[in-house]
Amino acid sequence: MSRSIRVVFFDAADTLFHVRGSVAEMYLHHAVQFGFRQKPDSVTEIAQAFRRAFQEAPPPVFAVTEPMLIKQSERLWWFDIVHNVFYRVGMFQRFDEFFEQVFQAFEDHRSWRLFPETTAVLAQLKARNLELGIISNFDSRLFTVMRGLGIADSFDTVTISSLAQAAKPAPKIFHLALEKHAVDAEEALHVGDSLREDVEGAKKVGLHTVLLNRNEAQQRGNIQVIRNLQELFPLLERLQQ
Repeated sequence: MSRSIRVVFFDAADTLFHVRGSVAEMYLHHAVQFGFRQKPDSVTEIAQAFRRAFQEAPPPVFAVTEPMLIKQSERLWWFDIVHNVFYRVGMFQRFDEFFEQVFQAFEDHRSWRLFPETTAVLAQLKARNLELGIISNFDSRLFTVMRGLGIADSFDTVTISSLAQAAKPAPKIFHLALEKHAVDAEEALHVGDSLREDVEGAKKVGLHTVLLNRNEAQQRGNIQVIRNLQELFPLLERLQQ
């Protein structure tokens, strides 16, 4: 039998909270202020270019350990992605100024919105004496976003790729998160919206996993799927038996 669940880990963006509007809309909103020539299909083009640039980017893992150098590396990583996006859809003269503004915009909690059930679910989990952690490929701006959204105090640990020097789905980042709680993998559940990064990555390490898919409830083989975070509780009841 499985041991009782002691820790619930969450992915961050698109699991607990999401961008207001979309990334493409955010990029466009700021880019036009610095000379980007908007077209009727600019949002679609930027969205497609972003998906491709993000998929082609290397993992956000850097060979530095000093906080300032980590932040510089994160910024350069994102600069390359955003530059790749506008190289495809149309570069403009004041791109560097645009990037500085949009990079800061994503650190502003007002650019993000909690999913409706997030706060209540976190409170219910804490009331059950469960430890809570974040395992995310988000960069260090996550700490500011979480504080601004009012959920930072709900979490006992936050493990991000640039500080862990490993990115999901690599086993190392999951092992580091488990070590922070001094638990074995079978005592932890990981919740996320990515089949590859969250479910497959965590399963390889031995964690219980659940895929958050807000668009459909269809089961995928032996993968547990939920449509919102509130649906975690029946799953936890089964795992605790």
